Amino acid sequence: MSLATLTRLALAGNRTDAARVALTALSALLATLAGLAALTVLAIEKPPGDAWQQSEQYVNALLREPGLRGGTAFALVMLTIPVLALAGQSARLGAPSRDRRLAALRLAGATPGQVTRVAMLETGLASLAGTVLGLACYLGGREVLHRPDDNGQLALPTDVLPPVPAMAAVVLGLPVLAAAATAVLLRAVATTPLGVVRRAGRTGSPQPWPALLIGLGVLAAAVVEPIQWALRGAALEWLALVAMVGIFGAVMGVIFGAGWIAHLAGRTLHRLARRPAALLAARRLTDDPWASSRTFAALLAALIIAGGAAAFRASFQLRAELEQEQNRLAGFGDDAFHDSFYLNTMDLVDLAVAAAVAIAAAGLLVTLVEGIVSRRRTYAALVATGVPRATIGTSIAWQVLAPVVPAVLIALGVGYAIGRLLTGDLSPGARRPDVPLEQLAVQGAGAIVAVLVVVGLGVLFLRSTTAVEELRAT
Repeated sequence: MSLATLTRLALAGNRTDAARVALTALSALLATLAGLAALTVLAIEKPPGDAWQQSEQYVNALLREPGLRGGTAFALVMLTIPVLALAGQSARLGAPSRDRRLAALRLAGATPGQVTRVAMLETGLASLAGTVLGLACYLGGREVLHRPDDNGQLALPTDVLPPVPAMAAVVLGLPVLAAAATAVLLRAVATTPLGVVRRAGRTGSPQPWPALLIGLGVLAAAVVEPIQWALRGAALEWLALVAMVGIFGAVMGVIFGAGWIAHLAGRTLHRLARRPAALLAARRLTDDPWASSRTFAALLAALIIAGGAAAFRASFQLRAELEQEQNRLAGFGDDAFHDSFYLNTMDLVDLAVAAAVAIAAAGLLVTLVEGIVSRRRTYAALVATGVPRATIGTSIAWQVLAPVVPAVLIALGVGYAIGRLLTGDLSPGARRPDVPLEQLAVQGAGAIVAVLVVVGLGVLFLRSTTAVEELRAT
């Protein structure tokens, strides 16, 4: 099969396929912008002088101070996590119709390898379109935003450009990675002329082993400060690596643990519920509890970062209060200057977390709509037998909220615990920051409200997907 034929088959499809391609391209665009922004921060050249010499051409201290640029770049890279999760969830949009199209190719004589290459090319071309558009937006935005102020300082590093090989690695590497991920995912299925059959599936109930990952992550954060005191500031790179491994382990533990939470919530609903909607949701949760891990992955990762950010904000707030208290004792009064740089930085972190939650909510909407569309014949059969659509909509809400509420609480708690351990005490015997219950409550409530909005939007598709005519859909 020639490349032109593969390309033509990869671009074929209906409006749902076009929506999947558009969402994949959008995800690649956002990931490209985040990656290029991180490379731009790292590309800032250190001015002549000692190790603490700052780049005075920038307004923001995050760009001026060399020691803060690595953390800024790392935060930008972390923003790609919910974006990539959105890409993975978008790939499932219209999956049944795509599976039928791939099966038709097999019926026409295509080999399994050729069918896999068609799917890979579809994802790769969509991602490539997104990365190229992201590169164009980056270069165009660089020109538009290059506006020095009256002091000649820049708000963004628009005066530097990352190395061309690094930019090419981002623009070309993301499509290759997306295509490779598609090939790996397709290993679990066998595309036959009669349809797509999974070779192996998960059996049995989820186990609470992800709690070990959470415990190891918290333990890794707990040993950072003692090691730092023992080494007296040496080997900071290794300490940063330990902290990153701990955060990653905790994130994976919470995400994988969502399956066990969903299974436990389903069993609890099945035992206690008396209404049809809750019983339907209970059966769905116990039949496929791992769906929660796939659905809420990006949201839970963002909330762990949000919990950690709340701990850092509380520590910086206490630092500012202690500084003001010292100023009063020294006779400078309440209006004396105090360094608010770290608190202002946390405002940017909170904005990034809000953006990550919004992206995660968009991915959740895609997954929810795809689930409703893929089960439209089941829902249409229920409506045909007399089940009200309101009951089905309520069951979908139960199915989403029953596992997400405890998962949100756990994610915020784990994130705060890790952040609190990493900040440590300001000095031996110093006051400890209070638990920011109000901020944590706002973050948790905001996430749950976002989920409720997504559920409401997804349920709007019920009327069109539960028509009796859907029973004759192929």
